[in-house]
Amino acid sequence: MMLMRINVFVLTLFQCSSIDAFSPKQGIRIHHQKQSNQLLGVFIDSSSSSRLFSTEDDSSSPVKKKKLGLLTFDLDDTLYPIDVVLSEANRAFAQAMERFGYSGIGPDEIDKTGKLIRLEEMTPEEAAQMTHTDIRRLAIRRELEKAMLERKLKEVAEDWATPVSALADVVVAHAKQWTRTAVSPSIVDSILSSWEMERHHAAERHLYPEVLECLAQLKKEHPEMIIGAVTDGKANPLLMMFTLNKYFDFCCSWEDDQSERTRFFIELGNVDEKAALSWIYEAARFKYAEIKNLTDMIATEMSSSADSATSPKEKMLAYPAEYDDLVWIHVGDDLAYDVGGSSQCGAKTIYCELASRYNQTARHRFEDLEEQPQWSTSSPTELENRRRMNQKAEPLVDQKIKYLTDLPEAINQILDRS
Repeated sequence: MMLMRINVFVLTLFQCSSIDAFSPKQGIRIHHQKQSNQLLGVFIDSSSSSRLFSTEDDSSSPVKKKKLGLLTFDLDDTLYPIDVVLSEANRAFAQAMERFGYSGIGPDEIDKTGKLIRLEEMTPEEAAQMTHTDIRRLAIRRELEKAMLERKLKEVAEDWATPVSALADVVVAHAKQWTRTAVSPSIVDSILSSWEMERHHAAERHLYPEVLECLAQLKKEHPEMIIGAVTDGKANPLLMMFTLNKYFDFCCSWEDDQSERTRFFIELGNVDEKAALSWIYEAARFKYAEIKNLTDMIATEMSSSADSATSPKEKMLAYPAEYDDLVWIHVGDDLAYDVGGSSQCGAKTIYCELASRYNQTARHRFEDLEEQPQWSTSSPTELENRRRMNQKAEPLVDQKIKYLTDLPEAINQILDRS
């Protein structure tokens, strides 16, 4: 069993950044391919089929409780509070800047600068092409340029025995041009790495208390299920070695497929378009397909080696027909992204509208569009469209939980009705 897990984990790591993970391969048929451009208008009714893969009508088969094949989670504000996690990551950014000799830069400067770059210095089309990582890298570089410019102008002013404010515009312009070429990309990457590392450490420290116990219970009740993460951020549970790593089999991030992400945010910023979210969930279903097929192949090989009279090919499963009784459930805190997006691809949904003690912030952004968290870089148009998408997605909630301890029971209720 340990060998199976290691092999599956290694395969997952190699495929997580591969474009192939987003393209259906021959022999693996993924349904619901026509869902793009349907989220803001009309969500697909997933009540007719909650199965991962289905090839035939089994309406005449005896009714029995379905088994859970794939369980996917959003991460931010579903398994830990994103606000405090980003706050601590920003402190790591300020500390890294200080290590490189740039002191006096506040932790929140990276958020302020990132928001300035995305909302005021870019067109909507340009902003749509930027991932969270891209914006953060630009913000770090901008902060380094500002610090270096301030230092350079002070040096020039001291040499000329004049106040900085008295320096000629042409001198300031040349100094700005110099700083744009003087910033080392390796320093930018190092500071960004410090931020990302602390983001994962902070997520592990602030993991909701019930999460690990809940995941252990689910693994015990559904030992054959595959668990994945679908996130629009930079977090990856496979990098959380002390907590989530042993429970998760793969992670799909919005940053894995830039072309589809760009198209979504362009559509989100245009009230005349319909934003499509199905691509990231199709990627999750495809990753499940590869892992499940590989797991079964290994199990078949092991079984056949114990029975030399039977050829391994004779015991191979005819994919995907044998998996059509398995259910996919997605868990998350965002109505549009988690509920609306996953339901387009056939998933049953559990909406985490958690109690106040969980300190969720992301889902509250749409209650008052004027009051936004420090880390949010969404434009007013994007927020308004997201609110409309949330309203469209509300009828697609299969179960709603207030406490994470309710998750196993919510899953069982879905399986009972599937």
